[in-house]
Amino acid sequence: MTAWPATEPVDVELVSGDARLAVDLRGGGLRALSVGAWDVLDGYPTGTVPTGRRGGVLLPWPNRLRDGQWTWEGQQLQLDVAAPGKPAAHGLVTWQTWAVLARHSDALTVGTVVEARPGYPFRLAAAVDTLLASDRLTVTVRVRNAGDRPAPLGAGMHPYLSVGATEDGGIGDAEVTVPARTALELDGGLPTGTRRPFDGAVGRIGDRALDDAVTDLDRDGDGWARVRLRGSAGELELAVDRSWPWLQVYSGETLPEGQRRRSLAVEPMTCPPNALADGVDLVVLDPGETWSGTWTLRWTPGG
Repeated sequence: MTAWPATEPVDVELVSGDARLAVDLRGGGLRALSVGAWDVLDGYPTGTVPTGRRGGVLLPWPNRLRDGQWTWEGQQLQLDVAAPGKPAAHGLVTWQTWAVLARHSDALTVGTVVEARPGYPFRLAAAVDTLLASDRLTVTVRVRNAGDRPAPLGAGMHPYLSVGATEDGGIGDAEVTVPARTALELDGGLPTGTRRPFDGAVGRIGDRALDDAVTDLDRDGDGWARVRLRGSAGELELAVDRSWPWLQVYSGETLPEGQRRRSLAVEPMTCPPNALADGVDLVVLDPGETWSGTWTLRWTPGG
């Protein structure tokens, strides 16, 4: 009786042409994505705990929930928080072990189960499908209600997009366009109850601090909304289908020194911050019902 659990970090890698993706089985997120010498995602070394939830899967809620408190069908619920007055942030699956459900050289499905617990008394099965091509990444998040009662939820992912900056503040030289018309007024990352117009034609980021939850997305004829980010390494296009009506755009002001404002987080979200409490754009699944949403990331290396 001397066996021990495995303690080495476990990645799964996909390769397509010059593109290489690493998926972290602790949390199921996107740990790294490179195209040749270009780190397209501002990721983290294998086996380390990333700051800023880099690449993470955000389930069963994205972003923040005020004080970790919410009510569902008359039941008052309390999620764990780091300290009194702090929000519950980014869901429950960041540190869970995910299993490989299917794997090919350029495609991967990983999955986990969100077990019912105090604060979230619902049971979900979650899967993330990734397909890597030489010029793009396609990600589909799937959720099934594995419980016996209707389950409210939100979903998101947290990629940090990198276009060549390696020093603190370097994202200021990049140019971005965000296809949104409305932003929430936020206080400490939580909504005040007010919305304001948002001009997504940001252009050069410069000294502008971005930490915006935006919606009313401008969609092309195919129904997809597209964020474009351009820098010295090339251009990235992150596109979301209609399952993602919200984006959070964050330029990394509060990250540790050495990681601050060197990349831009563009987070597909099904709902805004505090949605479990406010009920805004929640997905509610009946037992056995499923939800899915797809987003893509395309890259064009600079000349």
